[in-house]
Amino acid sequence: MNKLKLLTMSDIPTEEVRWLWYPYLPRGKITMIQGDPGEGKTTFVLALAALLTQGQPMPGGANGQPPMNIIYQTAEDGLADTVKPRLTALGADCSRVLVIDESERELTLSDRRLAQAIQETNAGLFVLDPIQAYLGGGVDMHRANEVRPIFKRLGQLAEQTGCAIVLVGHMNKMQGVKSAYRGLGSIDFRAAARSVLLVGRSKDDEQVRVVVHDKSSLAPEGKSILFSLHSETGFSWSGFCDTTASELLSGSGPSTTKTEQAERLLLELLKDGEVASEELLRQSSALGISERTLKIARQNQGVVSVRRGDRWYAKLPDTGQEGKEVTY
Repeated sequence: MNKLKLLTMSDIPTEEVRWLWYPYLPRGKITMIQGDPGEGKTTFVLALAALLTQGQPMPGGANGQPPMNIIYQTAEDGLADTVKPRLTALGADCSRVLVIDESERELTLSDRRLAQAIQETNAGLFVLDPIQAYLGGGVDMHRANEVRPIFKRLGQLAEQTGCAIVLVGHMNKMQGVKSAYRGLGSIDFRAAARSVLLVGRSKDDEQVRVVVHDKSSLAPEGKSILFSLHSETGFSWSGFCDTTASELLSGSGPSTTKTEQAERLLLELLKDGEVASEELLRQSSALGISERTLKIARQNQGVVSVRRGDRWYAKLPDTGQEGKEVTY
């Protein structure tokens, strides 16, 4: 017979959330990255992995962290002809990217090899792509009672090891529903994740992708991220925008229009020199551009602020004008 054991909250030490990439990718937690096939989910994940293996700053981050080992498990792409060439093109340290050999036995989320691999390699990130391939035989991904125990154990593994576990998943074809119901399988997939990112394609530019922070249980939701996939120049980070999940999934495309409109406005107004910040705000407001969108556009264009007396002015970074400058 099991004895009752009670814990008091006063005896539990408080811990701060640790991050691989604030506020998108927490350490010791589960993160989900979802999107339709061919939208760039895998490339996005590999680009993040490349930065982490090099110890480079994450998008929007000021500082990097020590290079780390990463476990990348895929059931869809060939390691030799797809994954490694992509990692190499992205500049990853491939000696830090490890794969569990599944030649004799397929891996599942309940497999003890997950914990063994993390512990032996001290991996900071473990990616499973796509999640549906690793549920295990006989598990119905639509049944909460079958999915919930698996994700509970996976969450415990992440917390015990401090490893960030990223699950890559496809979207279903339902239209006109909330983003929470667009992921394949049980809603418990999303419930188990502390952070959920959605990847979609821009309707205005086939080469541009948008990553929306759709769920964030541990911090305020981050800005939407832009990256480009060009057939000739390859992958590149492209800044931020103010797209929402509903806009991305509605078929109307990401709302980069307002961000791009704000950027064009900034370039036009600042092409001849600095302009008072309140004037920028006034003109953008007249065009229906929010202050938040204007701030994102300023960051994307590298606009700096100059204080003269008791007023603030904005200018492009290459104007060469004198004054006390700060990054906006």
